[in-house]
Amino acid sequence: MIDSYRFGRIVVDGVEYKRDLIIFPENIKSNWWRVEGHRLLVEDIQDILSLKPDALVVGRGAHRLMEISEEVKEALAKEGISLKEGKTPEACEMYNETVKKGKRTVAALHITC
Repeated sequence: MIDSYRFGRIVVDGVEYKRDLIIFPENIKSNWWRVEGHRLLVEDIQDILSLKPDALVVGRGAHRLMEISEEVKEALAKEGISLKEGKTPEACEMYNETVKKGKRTVAALHITC
């Protein structure tokens, strides 16, 4: 579960991270970066698509500057993976709520802008 978030800092299960990350059900990929920085592409989520979770929660940054490409939306829909997205503070809440409902969930979080 995500314990807390503030610009540039997130705490997950008591561990602090200061870089973008992906939270998988079994582990965390820290220091995550995208091919085009502020644009989420299919290449950036291949490991998520392979896992086929119930839901992907995308934190687009504190000011929602990271864009999600149409190709990502199409790829997720094709695999039956629900997409939830928003500013990172909202995405953290969405992630926790989705996990509490028993959904196999992955969060891809841009923790700054």
